[in-house]
Order: sequence, then C-alpha cells, then structure tokens
Amino acid sequence: MARVKRGSVVPVERITQAILVLRGQRVLLDAELAALYGVTTKALNQAVKRNAARFPTDFMFRLTSEEAASLRSQNVTLKSGRGQHRKYAPYAFTEHGAIQAANVLNSARAIEMSVYVVRAFVQLRSLMAANVELARRLDKLEARIEQKLVGQDQTIAAMLSAIRELMPQRSTVPVALRTGRHGPPRSRHLPGASPRRCSGVRTAQ
Repeated sequence: MARVKRGSVVPVERITQAILVLRGQRVLLDAELAALYGVTTKALNQAVKRNAARFPTDFMFRLTSEEAASLRSQNVTLKSGRGQHRKYAPYAFTEHGAIQAANVLNSARAIEMSVYVVRAFVQLRSLMAANVELARRLDKLEARIEQKLVGQDQTIAAMLSAIRELMPQRSTVPVALRTGRHGPPRSRHLPGASPRRCSGVRTAQ
C-alpha cells in the first residue's frame, strides 16, 4: 500500500486486504500501518520503541525469520519496494496495537486513519463470523441430505424385494423334446430303453 496523501481517505476494503493472519491473530505489518498513518516505517518503529511499555505482545510482535521469508514468497508488502531489503524482520500490529500506535504518533492523520483501521478489523471479524455460520449451516444441510439418501436407499431395496416376490418362479419340469436346427422335434430316448418300431420299418436283427 503506497503512502496515503494528507487529507485523502483510504477505503476500508483496501485496509482489509492488507490485514494478515499470523500466529492466529489478524495483524497489519509496520510498513502498511506507517503508510496509512502518513509516516515512514522507521519513524513508526522508533515511536513504538520509545513507548515499548504500551505495546505488550498481544498488541505487537516481531516476525521470525521464517515468517518473514514465508511472506516474501507471497504477494505481500515484503515483496514490493518497501521492506524488501530490510535488515530486521518487520513488526506486526494487532487491532489494539494499531490504535495504540496512532496514540503514540499523536498526529491528526494517524488519529483520523485509526478510525478506518478499526472499521477494517471489525468488518473482517464480521466476515469471518459469517463464514463460520455459513459453514455450520452447510454441514447441517449435508447431514440432512445424507440421512434422506439413506432412507431412500432402504425404500428402494424394499421395493426391489417386493418385486422379486411377485415374479413367477422358474419351472423345474425337464423338457422332454428339443428342437433340432432343421425339421420337426426329435424324440428323446432314455438310457437303456429299446427303440420303438415305426410302422412299415423293421429293426435290424
């Protein structure tokens, strides 16, 4: 985020996009906060150091080298012009830390912009809460659909079983005659039975 000109107003959405989640907390990096408050990153951090007692760990913390390297690999402030070649890892400010930083700087611009920073954090919290509620409702709907599908499967199985019971049983009576490829059916002789004589034909002696 480029440094904000004096008298200009940054939309809350732009501030929201600059908020990151680190160590389970939503934070703004020092370079982003300094640009919003109209000062350099060095001036902001010097003011904070002079008032270190006002910034406990839940207000501000310094990133580890691993965290800073991870952010550099992403499309965040450290990959742009500001902070890319910093000697030390940046600081991260929580919502309360951002408000405290505005009080420490005690400039008209910082006080004005701190209101928008708070609004951005509030908006982000609302969005996160809405997403959690949406996820809960989707889980509930999915469970209901699965229950209905199980019930439908059981109904279909019962219908198939009833249809099978109504189907006629296969006949177990053996077929006495079989049809050849050509001509009328031929008689079937049982093993051990003597052939019957046809009229006008004598059997061989």
